Amino acid sequence: THVLDLMAMTLGRIARAWRFGCPALRRFSTATSAELIVKRHTDENQGIVELSMNRPKARNALGKNLVGMMEETLGELKFDKSVRVVIIRSANPGMFCAGADLKERAAMPPEEVGPFVARLRGLVSSISDMPMPVIAAIDGAALGGGLEMALACDLRVAASEAKMGLVETRLAIIPGAGGTQRLPRLVGPAIAKELIFTARVIDGEEAGRIGLVNKAIPQNDEGDAAAHAALILAQEIVPNGPVGIQMGKLAINKGLEVPLESGLAFEQACYAQVIPTKDRLEGLTAFREKRKPQYTGE
Repeated sequence: THVLDLMAMTLGRIARAWRFGCPALRRFSTATSAELIVKRHTDENQGIVELSMNRPKARNALGKNLVGMMEETLGELKFDKSVRVVIIRSANPGMFCAGADLKERAAMPPEEVGPFVARLRGLVSSISDMPMPVIAAIDGAALGGGLEMALACDLRVAASEAKMGLVETRLAIIPGAGGTQRLPRLVGPAIAKELIFTARVIDGEEAGRIGLVNKAIPQNDEGDAAAHAALILAQEIVPNGPVGIQMGKLAINKGLEVPLESGLAFEQACYAQVIPTKDRLEGLTAFREKRKPQYTGE
């Protein structure tokens, strides 16, 4: 009964958010700031939004300002049903995110460190909780909190030469934004322990071999090969039914947290959400008429 109540509450919240949207996002449609660039694609790529971190001197380290911008932007994208896929990338070639801004943190009073780490953990969790697919485009170093942010994404594409690792034990701490939980769920506990205990940094090729990233590709001369590959992957996702994708993501994510029997019940509940949608009927009609379906997310 508890599982069914939880499913009903979760599905209800998502349905309300998807139905009503979020008009406040309009001001972000072409937003450019010092540290975060938000690009909404149009025409054939409509529905894809790119969030580009823009702190090149700090290797896109996560400081208070960047974290605040990402919190606000993700909070608004979450409720906009016109957004089909989100890509998180660097605005500058050959990098992703170097993790927390340690220079900024060193200047923090001790009483501020804990709350900021909790805030960073909340940001990473908000990425995981986005209803639509989120893709990390890793064109360079993804270390510490930077890799934890990528781990929270649904899919990861990396340049073969990109370096990544959870290196916190070098500083006598542990990953504090979900790394100890999300990494073993991707690569298994033994490999996760080895990487965290040794603070080892691996490249994109090795990350692909162990399942840390979906795909590793050679870097190009412009230093944005992963970003291009992420856009191609997003283009494959956009034509499909957004409610079906949303419910599929939810069923997978929640199913991983419970026994199989409860996971199957959650799948059934998610399937029930797509049955009354206009998109389901549009898919059947388009199949019968031998044309591409035009999904609206309703």
